[in-house]
Amino acid sequence: MISFKGSQFPQSVILFAVYFYLRYSVSYRDPEEILAERGVIVDHTALNRWVTEFSPLIALEAQKRKRPASGSWRMDETYIKEKGNWTYLYRAVDKFGKTLDFMLSERRNEPTATLLFSKALSNNGIPEKIVIDKSGANTAGIRGTNKILKRFGCQVPITTIRSKYLNNIVEQDHRFIKRRTRPMLRFKSLPSASATQEGIEVTHMIGKRQFKSEASGFKQFADLAG
Repeated sequence: MISFKGSQFPQSVILFAVYFYLRYSVSYRDPEEILAERGVIVDHTALNRWVTEFSPLIALEAQKRKRPASGSWRMDETYIKEKGNWTYLYRAVDKFGKTLDFMLSERRNEPTATLLFSKALSNNGIPEKIVIDKSGANTAGIRGTNKILKRFGCQVPITTIRSKYLNNIVEQDHRFIKRRTRPMLRFKSLPSASATQEGIEVTHMIGKRQFKSEASGFKQFADLAG
């Protein structure tokens, strides 16, 4: 359960503002105005602080509670602008398009790819195969991951398939993320961008029905916060 102790506003107000900002193509000024019309005066800097503070915590809960994934994964990266510079957003989904894991990085290289694979394996188990594009960094990342798994007694390596066509699923899935981040203009720092991205991914997972709940999107988001 996430603690809201010490917060000036009720938990429901905070979660509503955070969910609205993460789910819809708006800026911080929009939820600020909507709350003001309902008699709740919140500065947009407070909204930014809420998103940065609570999104990663809710994302951790989402990883624990999401439905099991398929053993066939798709992995790719796209771009997010942070402080005027392009950063790499690594994302992995299964063959049905369900979100597995994600990570924002300043670099596109083997250590970054290996880190994402390790994170995804920790949260989702070991897949039978991973489909990637022709990125040398991703290929090396899977190779390095297989070496690590072998040292821990896993004798059957993860199969790597390099196919642009089969990777269309994750490339198409990037569209929601890109559409959502576009109104945000430029992030001021990598930690802020990363925290916001984690929250966006959770709302996207809710939209893809990755949790065992038939409640509304906001209710599922609030339930993840406890």
